[in-house]
This record gives sequence, structure tokens and C-alpha cells, in this order.
Amino acid sequence: MAEEVIVSEKPSTSFQALATTKTICRVCQKQFSQYTCPRCNSRYCSLQCYKTHSLRCTESFMRENVEEELRQIQPDDKMKQKMVEILKRFHSEEEETDLMDEDDDSSLSVETIQKILSGNQICLDDLNAEEMKTFRRAVASGELSKLIEPWEPWWLKSSATKISLSHEGTQLIKPLCQQSSPVGNHLNEIPPGPENPLLPISKLSSTQPSPFLAFHMVDIIYSYCFTLRLYNGDHQSDPLGVAMVMLSISLVLVKGEHLETVSKALAHPLEQTCSPAYNHAGGLKFGMGLLDDIISLLKLGGPALVCSLCDLRRLIEAGEREVMSEKLSKLKRAAMKGKFKFAERKLYYMMCWVHEQPNEAWSSLSAIVEVEKKSLAAMTHGGNKKPVNMDAEGQTRSKVLIEEVQ
Repeated sequence: MAEEVIVSEKPSTSFQALATTKTICRVCQKQFSQYTCPRCNSRYCSLQCYKTHSLRCTESFMRENVEEELRQIQPDDKMKQKMVEILKRFHSEEEETDLMDEDDDSSLSVETIQKILSGNQICLDDLNAEEMKTFRRAVASGELSKLIEPWEPWWLKSSATKISLSHEGTQLIKPLCQQSSPVGNHLNEIPPGPENPLLPISKLSSTQPSPFLAFHMVDIIYSYCFTLRLYNGDHQSDPLGVAMVMLSISLVLVKGEHLETVSKALAHPLEQTCSPAYNHAGGLKFGMGLLDDIISLLKLGGPALVCSLCDLRRLIEAGEREVMSEKLSKLKRAAMKGKFKFAERKLYYMMCWVHEQPNEAWSSLSAIVEVEKKSLAAMTHGGNKKPVNMDAEGQTRSKVLIEEVQ
């Protein structure tokens, strides 16, 4: 018996909807598109068109699938043992290749490799004598420093140019990168400004501010940039160490020195930079780079300088809290606490003073620092490390500005 086919005279609504929504393939421009790319929403008709419509979409799709598969793989003991054998074979082949270089034996023990594969952290106590020797050689040669990602200072970010303070000195606009940054990314944030309004200078002291406070700023900013660069941005990991480094670099924060020129303001910080305690950071070359940081901060103007002073003050306060938790004698704790309190008061005074200064003052000061940097560079290349300064009576005198330790 023949099957009956019922044909409606009215077109189906689904066919009408399909007819109205048909779109030509955006790749070949010949067929109707049946699919949509989940990444860029491009319409395509076939697998071939999908593969050719965007390499970025297809490659990222494949990469994410592979990464998801790898994440789901849970290595068992057999797989770990196989990986250990592969690593041992790799290191044995590397040893055979480097037989001509006796100092380059960097093979790892089975125990160390297994700890690495299990995800455990490796400390110095886990290394054997040969591994310790290799590690120390890598540290001395600077090979390990190449593995550390350089920190990007906040004052070099574009968002640093958008810092704004209210008339009272509190921060008005929080940079977008700071609002959207996760908690773990605090190292890359712009430091916040003062939480409370800054007092006028006239209420802090009855005497007029020193005309040399701008040069004091050079000393303070150098110590701030030096410490953050020295710790590669990880300055919150060692509050007490950070505070002590800052105080060792700055004369203004410790002794309240009256520095009358930019040259005098830079003399002690550069000397400390080239001292045995910090010469490993790069010596004079590192110090010359810090002058660029000072220039960048000064060019940002008053709001950025207030934020940097505020950040420095918070770091000093964190160091002071750390001192209180350390097991120290009462005399030593009192002495360190006194130093920190003096530095905190000086920093607050400088914050209030900076807030009242016009931005033209900082552009002029940055130009002076640039001139001083060129002068130092010329003396360094020329082999002369004794610049000629003017004393109080107008007579020239020679003073050793930098003595770099070889």
C-alpha cells in the first residue's frame, strides 16, 4: 500500500523563520551560513570555512582544549617514575655533551627531581654538595637573575599621569588598573594617596619652611626608588628589611641633614649604592638608572610625589610594627622605634609641603637632576670622580662624590 504524504497548503512557521534568518557565509560568500563562531560570532557554512576564517580563533580554541586535557590528567606513580627516568636521561646526555666544560655539571639528584615533580618547594637544605656548588656558581655569575621577571615601577605606568588629589590632599581619582586589579596583583598598583586631609604647613610649624626642601625630596625619592628596585617590587615581603634599607640610603630621614644642592643630595645615596652592602645591585650603573626614576617621578608632579611619600611612610610604619614583634632588647627596640618615628614625622611634613607647591617647581627640579646626571655621566666616562663644588665662602674645593667599590 502506498504511503500517503500530507502536504499542507500553508507554509510552516519554522520554514518562514528559517527563510528570514538565512545569512550568507562570511568566509566563502557562496553558501548559506549554518554555524556561528563562539569566539568572534562570525557566521560560516562548513568546517573548511571555520578553519580559514580566523587563525586566532582556531589556535586559541585548540590551545585551550589541550590545556584543559592536561589539567585533567592526574599523574600516578608510574607516570612520575617515567618522568624521573626521562629527566635523568636528559641530564646524563647533557653531561656527555658538556664533558669539555668541567665547571658546568648541573645534574640534579633523583630526590631533588622527585620533590620538584611532586610540587614541593626546594630549599638550600635539600641540595647536596654538588648541587649547592652549582647553585652558588649560578648566583655569583648572575645566571639566576635572568630568570626573574623585571618589575615595572608604578611611576612608569600611563595610569600614574592620571593621579589627582583634592584641595585637602586626599586622592580624588583611583586609577582604573587599581580598581580592577586582583588582590594578588597589589605589586603593580598605583600607591593610594593620603586617607585624611593634609594639614597646612603653617599649622605644623611656626617657622618658614627651609628653601632647600626641594633638594631633600631628591634624597628621599632616591631612597624610595632604590628600595623598590632592590626588592624588584616585592617590598611588602620584608617590612623591617625595607624600612632599614630606606633609612640607610637617606640622610634626610635619619639625621635631618640640610642638603643645599642636588649634588649634595645625591652624594650619600650614590655612595651607599656603590658600597659593598649594595654593590651587588649594579653599583654606579644602578644608581644612574635611579636618577631616571627620580626624573620620571618629578615630571609626574605633586600628586604623584605625595603618593610616593605616602607609600614610603606606610612602609616605614610597617617596619616599625615588625620591630615591636621582634625579640630585641628594650634599648635597641627603643632606638629603632625612635628612628622610625622621626622618619614618619619628616615624611608627613614633606607630604604637606609638597602638596602646597606648584607643579612648575617639580619640572624645574627634574631639569636640575637631568643636568646633574649628565655631569656625573661625563665624569664617569672621563675617569674623573672628583667633581668641583663651591663651598660656603665661594671658593672651589674638591670633594669625592662617588668611590665605586671594584
